[in-house]
Amino acid sequence: MSFGRNASVATAQDEAYIAILHAIRSGRFQPGVRLIPETIAQELAMSRMPVREAFQRLANEGLVVIRPNRGCVVSGLTIDEIFETFEMRSVLEGLAVRLAMPRVDAGVLAELDMFLLRMERSGEAGGGDWLAHHQAFHEYICGLSGRPKLVKQISALHIAIEPYMRVWLHHVDRPLTATKTQHVVVEAMRTGDAALAEITMRDHVMRTAPRLAEFLRAGNLLNGTPRRTGQAAPASLHLP
Repeated sequence: MSFGRNASVATAQDEAYIAILHAIRSGRFQPGVRLIPETIAQELAMSRMPVREAFQRLANEGLVVIRPNRGCVVSGLTIDEIFETFEMRSVLEGLAVRLAMPRVDAGVLAELDMFLLRMERSGEAGGGDWLAHHQAFHEYICGLSGRPKLVKQISALHIAIEPYMRVWLHHVDRPLTATKTQHVVVEAMRTGDAALAEITMRDHVMRTAPRLAEFLRAGNLLNGTPRRTGQAAPASLHLP
């Protein structure tokens, strides 16, 4: 399998990191799964060293845990941790939208309307790409804050929760009701009131937590999946 490697663009460690990160975010490597460096290295046509270095980088970000005698295991979240993640997101994204407000003009609002349109079309088509458009919407708003460290922290929180969101949305016929809440955020931003935009964003983020938690409890999908903990990761990796 070809992964389009380009040594001038990224090091082997970067390539391994990107590939594994994408597999975690997409749910291909699910919580509780043990990652086998030899298998991943073979698929990426590289030595084990850059893969192990990528593991350490992912561990520093809290996405995997490196344990003695167990190797590298994809991190999972408890119900409490899921709520905590959304609480942190709500505060940080509320701050981001407040900082972004001085940069919101007609062009920005037009771009946000386009994000909403993409989400609606995806929802009508079955929602397969809805989460990607949803994340792009949030990334765009947070990027307007002009605070790179803040954006990085928010991104890490999105990544931590993304596998659970993908499982949830896979069982939702059409995530149209979720898109309605994004409309509320944009309308708050349209008023030019930074305080209102912050409160609206915080409320928008927190609305998801109880519904996601209820779904995960009902399906017994917390801290792992039907795949047995410790089972080798699937062989196929795909770069985003």
